[in-house]
Amino acid sequence: MEKDNTLARAAHDLGLAAWFGGSLMGAIGLNGASKAVSDPKQRARVANAGWERWTPANMAAIGSYLVGGAVLTAANKGRIAGQKGVASTSLVKAGLTAMSLGATAYARALGQKVIESGDVPVEDGTTPTGATPEDVARSQKQLKILQWAIPAHVAALIAISSKMGEQQRPASVTQGIRKRLQPAA
Repeated sequence: MEKDNTLARAAHDLGLAAWFGGSLMGAIGLNGASKAVSDPKQRARVANAGWERWTPANMAAIGSYLVGGAVLTAANKGRIAGQKGVASTSLVKAGLTAMSLGATAYARALGQKVIESGDVPVEDGTTPTGATPEDVARSQKQLKILQWAIPAHVAALIAISSKMGEQQRPASVTQGIRKRLQPAA
């Protein structure tokens, strides 16, 4: 009897969805909305408070994705070894995962620097003013890039996961195994 991986797929996909959606909402909604605060010294505090509240949920989402992905990888180890194209797709996904995790961790570290700076004047969550201290401004400028890089990386993970789903279609499995067994020309 074949094992059902519905729970692992749900954990994987919901984790990716939350990671993507939360990152995108933070970039568009939270960081941008902090500009609506009239006191420039309170804008970073508002954005930071939102990110601090999101961090535990984001960690849970990422953990859900990683655990679900590990279960799916283990369940598909035969296909990874035997079906042409699946191993390379899996390696691309692993690389994208590492990049996404690295960008997310780096953004968190930069965000922590901004949090620890206290109430400094800023334009919004990722945009310094002329009066923003240099170290905070540098962190904000990097965060401005990362706020878009993270959802872009996670969107790529969603796309590659879709590709992997297509590789499980019976016709794709048959074709991939046949290509694996053909002698090199």
